[in-house]
Amino acid sequence: MTHRPGRWVMMDIRRSHPEDELPTVERGGNEAVDGERHQRLWRLVTERAGRRHFPGWAGVVCDVAVDQVDIDAAAISLRSSSRVEELAATSDAWARRLEELQYTAGDGPGVEAFSTGGPVLVTDMATVDQRWPGFVDAAIADGLAAVFAFPLQAGAIQLGTLDLYRHQPGALSADDLADATVLADLATTALLTDVAPTRTAPWAREDTPGHYDDVNVATGMLAAQLRISVDDAFLRLRAHAFSTGQAVLEVARAIFARQLPSDTFQD
Repeated sequence: MTHRPGRWVMMDIRRSHPEDELPTVERGGNEAVDGERHQRLWRLVTERAGRRHFPGWAGVVCDVAVDQVDIDAAAISLRSSSRVEELAATSDAWARRLEELQYTAGDGPGVEAFSTGGPVLVTDMATVDQRWPGFVDAAIADGLAAVFAFPLQAGAIQLGTLDLYRHQPGALSADDLADATVLADLATTALLTDVAPTRTAPWAREDTPGHYDDVNVATGMLAAQLRISVDDAFLRLRAHAFSTGQAVLEVARAIFARQLPSDTFQD
């Protein structure tokens, strides 16, 4: 794996193109997946991928999730820590805002699913209380009523999460939960395929800024200006965003525009 700040590039994955079948990537613990269900969803993904305006496999999986599961929006994020993250795909602007809110707060269903390695199923956000103090109130204010987050894992390697969002409370049906589990499996393959050497995903291209690249650069600027560690600089940037009700990305861009002097982040 080749790493640059805020970006992940997976190497040595089987060749794939929009017109090809989504390849199989070996992962442990998936033998019990319903083969017929997997084939049905795989077929929907590949059929949609063959249409015009191919957004990368991760984007296709998000679209199929919204079509096939009783949810309103979906997002796939790569994660390696609370600071290193990249938004791979979302179904719409609402999902993007909720992912950015988790990134700003440093907590939330996707963060928990990634850290625990297990699914996080919340049928009613109103009952969550302070499980994710930085995320809950703002997410509810933005219309989130239920969320279902699934970790994405290839063997022993954790890659990120598939987060499914809904405006209305309620549990997923047994069929929807089974479909979501298979889609998480396909999302894992999608991430690996999107960044194969023969094909570069829209979110991973070297000539295209990553969704959170501005945050990484702004964090480095603060660290240099305040003579503190990068981790400390990020914590201060996140704290300022949280206290002012802004997204981390907004604060980072304000730093670029010289609208926030470095002494704003002094202890």
